[in-house]
Amino acid sequence: MSDPTNQNGQRRAIRALKERVNKQLSNTKITDYKQMHEQTLISSQGARVLIEGRKEPLLNFSSNNYLGLATSPELLKASSAAIDERGLGAASARFICGTFDIHRELEGQIARFHNQEAAILYASCFDANVGLFDAFLTADDVVLSDSLNHASIIDGIRLCRAKRLIYNHLDLQDLEDKLASCKDANLKLIATDGVFSMNGEVAPLREICNLAEKYEALVFIDECHATGIIGKTGRGSEEYCDTICRVDIINSSLGKALGGASGGYTTGCKELIDLLRQKSRPYIFSSTLSSSVVAAASKAFDMLLKGCPLLKTLHENARAFRKGMLEAGFELIPSDHPLIAVLTKERDTAERLERAMLDENVLVSAMSFPVVPKGQARIRVVISACHSPADVRACVDAFVVAANRIGLELNARR
Repeated sequence: MSDPTNQNGQRRAIRALKERVNKQLSNTKITDYKQMHEQTLISSQGARVLIEGRKEPLLNFSSNNYLGLATSPELLKASSAAIDERGLGAASARFICGTFDIHRELEGQIARFHNQEAAILYASCFDANVGLFDAFLTADDVVLSDSLNHASIIDGIRLCRAKRLIYNHLDLQDLEDKLASCKDANLKLIATDGVFSMNGEVAPLREICNLAEKYEALVFIDECHATGIIGKTGRGSEEYCDTICRVDIINSSLGKALGGASGGYTTGCKELIDLLRQKSRPYIFSSTLSSSVVAAASKAFDMLLKGCPLLKTLHENARAFRKGMLEAGFELIPSDHPLIAVLTKERDTAERLERAMLDENVLVSAMSFPVVPKGQARIRVVISACHSPADVRACVDAFVVAANRIGLELNARR
């Protein structure tokens, strides 16, 4: 009988696995990422965070905690009460063990918030995106997807049988040309981020909806970086673009502006939501959201529905940051969203600037290919309502010091 181990006592299969993984890690596409690392937080997520191995707190401009609700006393109280009343969770998928009343109540809130008929909860918006397209699209259908859509949209579309057409980023003429080319499709679905997560650009929804009506297509948007963030009342890119009730399917996240915990959802017509409960694999084969997450998200929607002053603070902070950075001479991707991309073009420059910002006790994130297109490396800055005006000024000042330290040329406005 052959010996299944090598000289170090490892099974040959494990040795083969390690060799394969090391080869993959040395692959060009993977090494084009910045050196991957995860900061270890030893505090709650807020305007300042404590990181393992550092004595000083860091100004936090990296989290998607847009409204600062990750530490909201109201959300924490609602979350704690839900645990006391219903325990941590249902401990199974909803079709097996039933569902809590608060899950149904939250789904109703979501549908009303988006002016839709029904909604369905998922463990994350990634799951919602992966579970959507295959559930109702067939080989006779066509999906038209923006070239810079989020990875979860791309993965979801890959799983379905529909024909896939990719249109150039925000290029309405290219979208129309592709719509015209598939006039014989049974169903046409335009899929786009409402707000693009690497640059803060808002999709031109009014024009997209006009094209959808012209070519008898449906419109799907991912609102993870829009819900609770843009629009007069926080209803997202639909409200921002004055297209409420014109978008057919909306997916979004509970894990960003709405508390920062976890969870996602799909909202649309009742028939679609009923179908997803029967066919969407991430919904059927996953345990449902915990009681605490559901209660916290419900409280966040209550706050938005009653009128949330945090929205005003968020956008005042974002405007102040943009103004300060432009006056200092940094190049920003044009947008009025609180997710702000500071362009450096080269990956090495972005990574050196990120490290220099860390030396100034400011936490930001460098992004490069393949997360963003080649030659478009950037620092991704996320403004929050929990930042004070002094925090915003300190971040701008830190950028100037860090840029000077690494020799990044600025074109300061006089």
